Amino acid sequence: MFPELPVLVAGLVGLALFLSGLPGLHPKALSLDIRYVVAFASGVVIAAAMFEMIPEADVSNNWPFLGIGFFVFYLLERVVMVHSCGENECELKSVGWVTLLGMSADNFTDGIAIVAGYFTNPILGLFVAVAVIVHEIPQSLTITLVMKKEGYPVKMILATLFIGAVLYPAGALLAGVFPSSVHQLIVALVAGEFIFIGAGELLPEAHKTFNLRVIMSVILGALFVSALELLL
Repeated sequence: MFPELPVLVAGLVGLALFLSGLPGLHPKALSLDIRYVVAFASGVVIAAAMFEMIPEADVSNNWPFLGIGFFVFYLLERVVMVHSCGENECELKSVGWVTLLGMSADNFTDGIAIVAGYFTNPILGLFVAVAVIVHEIPQSLTITLVMKKEGYPVKMILATLFIGAVLYPAGALLAGVFPSSVHQLIVALVAGEFIFIGAGELLPEAHKTFNLRVIMSVILGALFVSALELLL
């Protein structure tokens, strides 16, 4: 079964990743405060995992994959990947080949998840895509900031963003050959990833400085998922 529509959606997700990294090239980019974007993203990602993905993943039978997704991406994020920075005081991590491979695995897996979600329930595929876009915006911007700080030329930064963007439709294309029996397993795996990214990475970054507007941004992210579900 060739997933034309979800592959197109995965391509749009990749385009969003590429475009969201471009503001980091601006000379004043380090002064950007994207704390509220990070907070909103955490609400969206956590709500999408808990309210949309887990109910569709048959976790009563597939619960090990929920935990595997959480801990695999915990290792990826903490050991090899660049963290999303919610404010200009956050520590920027070096970008190397290992980091880029970790980012590639993340993007490729998310591309697979969009298709697996779509085949499980077309609306679920849309929720996965939205959650991926929202949480990749601050991460993509951070990658640009880190590479610029380390002295990488603009062409190398753009090439990195482009490769990361292409991996979404590449993963989606591969997912088209997977049997339907594994789709729920993939959804459970990525739900675990989203719970870690939302609660373990984005939320702490947003709350480095206590701010009621950050809390409201998180709640708005969760309400956005609920509102989208009602609209669909």
